[in-house]
Amino acid sequence: MSKIGKINITIPDKVKVLLSGNTINIEGPLGKKFLNIDTDLFDLIINEGKEVSIKPKKISQNIKKLWGMNRSLLNNAITGTSKGYEKILELSGVGFRAALKGKQLNLQLGFSHDVNFDIPEGIKITVEKQTIIKIVGFDKQQVGMVASQIKSIRPPEPYKGKGIKEQGQNILRKEGKKK
Repeated sequence: MSKIGKINITIPDKVKVLLSGNTINIEGPLGKKFLNIDTDLFDLIINEGKEVSIKPKKISQNIKKLWGMNRSLLNNAITGTSKGYEKILELSGVGFRAALKGKQLNLQLGFSHDVNFDIPEGIKITVEKQTIIKIVGFDKQQVGMVASQIKSIRPPEPYKGKGIKEQGQNILRKEGKKK
């Protein structure tokens, strides 16, 4: 049995979950999300709009894996439309700055030129203190993807720790050359 798949998902007051065919429509105060779940493999049970549970029709090794994954995707969509997700990035280095210019994030990262990052739809980026970037959205996968793309512009290097890192991320530091 899937440990994650067995757990029921509680639906917050402001979120509506509707099943139509193979798609699940989730509407909340922060946005709308659509999920496709294979109804040939799984039964989706909505209890009076307060709880959702997902159960497999047959149990095999592959279906156990899909059961937990589909339950996690459904839970992430419900919490995303009600609370949202956020990631905080820190810029560390001399002269490293971030600023918002319209629909673009302007980054000064020690290159000979500024780097402009286009902000996708459904994502809000705010810059606090020029070195802290806050990424907010209702889709967990999209928030993580945007954070990853920004981090990949200048990943933290191991000698001085300069670069873009997530808040709380530990960087393995190396010792410099000895004489």
